[in-house]
Amino acid sequence: MLTRFFALIFLIILLPIFLLLAVVIFFEDGFPIFFKQKRIGINYTFFQIYKFRSMKKNTPNVATHQLDNPNQYLLKIGKIIRKTSLDELPNLFNIIKGEMCFVGPRPALYSQVDLMELRVLAGVDKLKPGITGWAQINGRDEINIETKVNFEKEYLLKKTFILDSKIILKTLFKVILIKDINH
Repeated sequence: MLTRFFALIFLIILLPIFLLLAVVIFFEDGFPIFFKQKRIGINYTFFQIYKFRSMKKNTPNVATHQLDNPNQYLLKIGKIIRKTSLDELPNLFNIIKGEMCFVGPRPALYSQVDLMELRVLAGVDKLKPGITGWAQINGRDEINIETKVNFEKEYLLKKTFILDSKIILKTLFKVILIKDINH
């Protein structure tokens, strides 16, 4: 419940940024402002994740790395909001709804069966997905799925408030420096 409360507070504080991004996205490519996508949550359940739309309306609904030329689909503002992770701010709605938390494994795409098989074997599927996580601060887009799941398993075994705080602080540092982001 406390997590949901903090997400609501952050949403209120960040409302000016939400409005600014909404206006820029609208004037560049119209509605919708938000991108919704089926993701895998806790215990292999499914939910719709919310993000600011960074790609054009006609973009195929697949992982960015699966597109032949992803840059052709990227909005002008899209590159900026992805590099700064501002596209993730609407994940706060998912936290308020109880589908995500601040720290946990990033929610997998419904099509990432290989990643989910490894997560189930490691017991990581029992964790609620997060906006950031131990794997994100230890490589993010630079690591393979086996390494990612090893970091997530390590987090599962060592999960504490202090570790969560450390992960959040390191995430903010990485976002400010725009490190370990390929998209």
